[in-house]
Amino acid sequence: MGESLYEAIGNVKIPRFVKIRQHLEDNRIVDIESVLEAEFAKPGILDVVKPGMRIALTASSRPISNLDLIIKIIVGKLRQRGALPFVIPAMGSHGGGTAEGQRRIIESYGITEERIGCPIRATMETVCVGHSPEGHEVHVDKYAREADGIIVIGKIRPHSGFSGKYESGLMKMMTIGLGKQHGAAVCHNAGAKYLAKYIPMFANVILEKCNILFGVGILENAYHKTYMVRMIPTGDIPEEEPKLLQKAYTLLPRLLFKNIAVMILDEIGKNISGDGMDPYITTRFGTPYVTCEESIQKVAILDLSDETHGVMLGVGWADVCTRRMFDKCNLEDSYVNAITSTIYDGVRIPMILKNDYYAIAACIRGSVGVDREHIRMVYLHNTLDVFEFEISESMLEDARGNPQIEILSEPRELIFNEDGNLW
Repeated sequence: MGESLYEAIGNVKIPRFVKIRQHLEDNRIVDIESVLEAEFAKPGILDVVKPGMRIALTASSRPISNLDLIIKIIVGKLRQRGALPFVIPAMGSHGGGTAEGQRRIIESYGITEERIGCPIRATMETVCVGHSPEGHEVHVDKYAREADGIIVIGKIRPHSGFSGKYESGLMKMMTIGLGKQHGAAVCHNAGAKYLAKYIPMFANVILEKCNILFGVGILENAYHKTYMVRMIPTGDIPEEEPKLLQKAYTLLPRLLFKNIAVMILDEIGKNISGDGMDPYITTRFGTPYVTCEESIQKVAILDLSDETHGVMLGVGWADVCTRRMFDKCNLEDSYVNAITSTIYDGVRIPMILKNDYYAIAACIRGSVGVDREHIRMVYLHNTLDVFEFEISESMLEDARGNPQIEILSEPRELIFNEDGNLW
């Protein structure tokens, strides 16, 4: 019965591939400590810290370059002033919606008590601190509420599900990060369309009702390296974050190719993107509220990353996956995130094929309006790695004509083992 499926796909010609390197803007901070020292000297930052204050610092579920070092330096400076800092996971429902899962996530990024020099306190318990103008309860992490002050630390970047004045950043960290699963669910209940409205609405309540000491906004360049660290006095966060978001848009990684028919990804995972794979690379967005000019016809996922621990959010935006990827899926943990966000498409199961060859072949077979004998394809390890990857031989002319692209190899055949998987 299954053989008829593979007969339908047929013996598809897979093109030869060439390894290339993209050269994107790569300004990055080399000396994090010196940058932070300058930021600490600004009014409204260290002068709000008093001896004996118990201060909660937020750590997100997304990997952020140098976050462990940034937190360690901030902790050290707070201790010098006699404060008692501790770190809390601030990540909505991630980590399976459990305190242990959330602590495990930040520890996997090197944010351990030994490394940062202070306790980590994880809980899913929240406290209502007020109500939005529309009557919603606004919650924050119990330990953060009990602290004498909170320092909100987060990466500012475009969101993949909506567009607005505030997207991923400090206001969202307060609303959904500190709000834990409760805050995330309340905010998401109206749907992604309204996140641009509710994030600042909830965050402004938290700014008014909680002692937010200051914010630490982090921007990364296209290489996911630290581009900027900006400490922002509390009262300036609503005005300054949108400016940093606009800068973040200019720093997004991208593919320097057009008209791609097929994308192959070795892996996806929550450690790679909140969507498992970066929609700004795959052109697959989870809502209709964000779009891009390019549209890749077919996307194949071959595996999950080890770091995602079976969470397969993002698989639903692909067209094909492999059996070995599907066998690693932790459906229950994946569904927790989907239910909280109210966006279910990302955890739908695409076509499952028995090996890499057929996953790739099915994508070629299903591409329309193209020359399949000279199909335009890209093969990436994951969507974080958009600097060195492989392109099909038919795209060589584009590569040769772009000064930002370096050709690294001669064309090669993809090699499959006896099970039909790539070596």
